Formats: sequence, C-alpha cells, structure tokens
Amino acid sequence: MELSIIQIGNSMGFRLSKTLIDKYNIKDKVELILEKGYIILKPISNPRKGWDKVFKEMHKRGDDELLLNDVFDDENLEEWI
Repeated sequence: MELSIIQIGNSMGFRLSKTLIDKYNIKDKVELILEKGYIILKPISNPRKGWDKVFKEMHKRGDDELLLNDVFDDENLEEWI
C-alpha cells in the first residue's frame, strides 16, 4: 500500500483509511516501532483502562464482596505443602 506524506501543521504525516483503522481495531493511539529499516505501527490496547476508578466506586458502594469463598470447605491445603 502506498501512502502520501501530507503537511499537518508544522509536521508531516500520513492518513490511514477507515477500513484499515477498523480492520486493525485502532482506537486513539498506536505504538511506532523502528526495526531494521522498517516502521511498524502497532495498535495500543488498554482493555483494563479505568478499572481502578470503577473498583474504587464499587468499594464505596459495598459492591465488591466475594461471590464465592476463596477457600472451599472441602479443600485439602496439605497436599500443596
């Protein structure tokens, strides 16, 4: 695929088609990797972004209790020693 370099303010850049953006699930940032004469663009994915705030809110509401015990009554912990 050939892309034209365009003027963007005082910088230069290129545009990616919506098809490529959608196909590679590019959101708002990409990682640029320079490797052996190549430029690689890699989508940045932050699937857990914002979870810390959500967990704090859950804790304030008391909505962060365990649904299952973390140790079961019939569990034999001796076998792990």
